[in-house]
Amino acid sequence: MAINKNHEFEDLDNIKCSIVEKNATANRVQFLKDLLTYNKYQVVVVASPTPKAAAAPAPAPVADGEAAKTADESGKVAEVHPSPEPVAPSTFTIGVTDLRFNPTNAVFGRSLHTPDGHVVTLSYWNQEDIVSDDTVPYFVHIKK
Repeated sequence: MAINKNHEFEDLDNIKCSIVEKNATANRVQFLKDLLTYNKYQVVVVASPTPKAAAAPAPAPVADGEAAKTADESGKVAEVHPSPEPVAPSTFTIGVTDLRFNPTNAVFGRSLHTPDGHVVTLSYWNQEDIVSDDTVPYFVHIKK
């Protein structure tokens, strides 16, 4: 999560933005976009770049008498086909145009509010709680 990242900046759609979170799912994007828009931040969302494919490993040397084919029990020879590359999940990068915004400072500094008027807590930010319970200090929620 972006809560433990340093203050990052990036150009998203040619707009200088303070990064809120990278590699967020579509549900996470909608949650953060609604929350940050309610708190009067202009939100910019772009698709995360696809991860670079790793180089294919070098083929193992074939010993004399061995073939690149495998034989099943009936004696038929079948060719070995490499498995197709998995499709990368669709993720997004979320940023806000206010370069002073830092998600860590916003949550622990209690400067974000939910639409129902409560202060955003760490559990609410991480979507572990449906309702933000701002009556309990944030350090009580730390798991040991």
